[in-house]
This record gives sequence, C-alpha cells and structure tokens, in this order.
Amino acid sequence: MKRLAFKMKLHAGKKNEYKKRHDEIWPELVTLLKKYSISDYSIFLDEETNILFATYLVNNEDQLKYLSNEPLMKKWWLYMQAIMETNDDASPISVPLKNVFFLE
Repeated sequence: MKRLAFKMKLHAGKKNEYKKRHDEIWPELVTLLKKYSISDYSIFLDEETNILFATYLVNNEDQLKYLSNEPLMKKWWLYMQAIMETNDDASPISVPLKNVFFLE
C-alpha cells in the first residue's frame, strides 16, 4: 500500500458545511472509493488558512486516474463546488504533497 497526501482550499466561512457534508457522506461514494482501494482516508483543516490536508492509503495508484471518470465522483464534485476552490470541471483544485518523513 502507498500513502498519498494532497491539499485543497476551502472557501472562507464554509468549515461547518464542509464537515456536515462529510459527516453525511453518501454511502455509494464510500463504496466507490473502496472499489478504487482507497482506505485510511483522513482530511484535516487548518482553520487559519482554510487549507484542507488529506491523506489516504491506496493499493494501486495507477488506477486512481480512472476515478475522475466515474459519474458519481463528478456528482460529488458538483455538490462540493460551492464551498471550495475547484477546477473548470468542478473537481477540487488539489496539490499533491511529497512525503519527507514517516515514523511507523
């Protein structure tokens, strides 16, 4: 398994809505993420900057490029678009982060 991390940016004042939407995450989206072998997924918020930091484990990193083609993933992006910075296709602007230290 490989651990991946990335950051995104939440719009100001949208912390509670972002948390609510993830507390109520669609069960079918959870199933889809697991289908792509995503597990141990966490998202943290830096409240001073509205930067979201996410990390997860994945079995097959190459398979992830197909996740963005899934209609349900696109539907989730549209649902989240109003509360975070997004690309033209409604996907979140996501910046991969490089692992520089790990302690097991």
